[in-house]
Amino acid sequence: MAVFSTCRPSELTREQFVEIFGGVYEHSPWVAELAYGSGLDAKFDDQEALHSLMADVLNNAEDAAKMQVVQAHPDLAGRAAQAGELTVESTSEQASAGIDKCTPEEFARFTDFNDRYKEKFRFPFIMAVKGANRHLILEAFEKRLQNDVITEFDTAIAEINKIALFRLRDL
Repeated sequence: MAVFSTCRPSELTREQFVEIFGGVYEHSPWVAELAYGSGLDAKFDDQEALHSLMADVLNNAEDAAKMQVVQAHPDLAGRAAQAGELTVESTSEQASAGIDKCTPEEFARFTDFNDRYKEKFRFPFIMAVKGANRHLILEAFEKRLQNDVITEFDTAIAEINKIALFRLRDL
């Protein structure tokens, strides 16, 4: 059981909870709001239990709401990253994978893959990059470009839930 070091979710007000956990899902505080609204008892002071609850909120959402969460994610090594416009969490996650240290050739590959991916799927490529490196990410891009839209949408949601778990563990 891994409890949060900074707070006990079950003891927070709605406003406090959303302030702390609203960024777990990129620009989608509604996930935290609905999780809180489902009722939090002491079992949700555990990171895994809270993650399961929040993942269920996303997994059970309408496809349009899921797509909004997917669309809220930035491109990996994209223009927002290069311009320093990412959230603190995304900046840290991309840096942990060495994306900020790409060679010009690697940035060109990321740009090409991002463009091709968005053209095919109409949403950004999403991968939980913590623990990965830019070479593994580029390989994943290449493989996942072969998927169909439904498989890739489901993969994006699964990756978003992995990202959320990493973010919860960092709190």
